[in-house]
Amino acid sequence: MAPSPVSNSVSLRMQRQRRAGTGPEMRLRRALHARGWRFRVGFKVPRAPRRTIDVAFPKRKVAVFVDGCFWHVCPEHGVRPKSNAEWWHRKLMDNVVRDRTTDEVLVAQGWVVVRVWEHAPRMEAVHAVEMALHLAESSACL
Repeated sequence: MAPSPVSNSVSLRMQRQRRAGTGPEMRLRRALHARGWRFRVGFKVPRAPRRTIDVAFPKRKVAVFVDGCFWHVCPEHGVRPKSNAEWWHRKLMDNVVRDRTTDEVLVAQGWVVVRVWEHAPRMEAVHAVEMALHLAESSACL
């Protein structure tokens, strides 16, 4: 479980952070939609309470997550706050562990999981999603 925020102001700032519908997520969704793909947004992860899939293709069992560099500790762009560093380290590592656990739950249920960083070029992200969709489709035919 994530550590409690050190102050009310930190807690309020964290509550205001978008959890869905971020700019990178919206760009990916628009690009996928323009290419004819239909999907669900904010789809609940089966058997994992309080976890949702950013872009889900339930019939094909493909889950797409658009991870922010800060919150998901991007190795290229993730910045660690200097203030209250220990608390932030625990908080961000809890996010990484939660991501891995979510991936494991989905894979165990036969889903293909795609994670793209917010900084990934849009068409590179679209290509990764389409590859997973085609893989899932061909696996379903076997």
